[in-house]
Amino acid sequence: MLSPIDQYFSEKNEPLKSCLQFLRGFILNYSPDIREEWRYSMPFYTWKTKRFCYLWVHKKYELPYVGFVDGNKMDHSGLLTEKRSRMKIWLVDLNEDVDVEVLKTLLIESISLIHRKVEK
Repeated sequence: MLSPIDQYFSEKNEPLKSCLQFLRGFILNYSPDIREEWRYSMPFYTWKTKRFCYLWVHKKYELPYVGFVDGNKMDHSGLLTEKRSRMKIWLVDLNEDVDVEVLKTLLIESISLIHRKVEK
């Protein structure tokens, strides 16, 4: 029997499934301090126990995205706010390769926000 997280990924159709699995692996391999958890019925990622991002599929665009918990404090042209007050999302185009440099930049910024919170 699959865990809820593995089931979430396995139920997706291609190419969405492969893209989400790539994002999952990239985030998990970015730092040994990142853990994957099933929260709010979605794959959530923590850095040293602090929530910082999650994976989901945009209902309107049917595109995968990485949602950043403190996105409202992040300044990047590729992030969308939409109707969210705290979170911002980074949509991934299924017809293009994932821009890993942008993803790294966003992960760095999101994790650095956790550092700033902890230092206060």
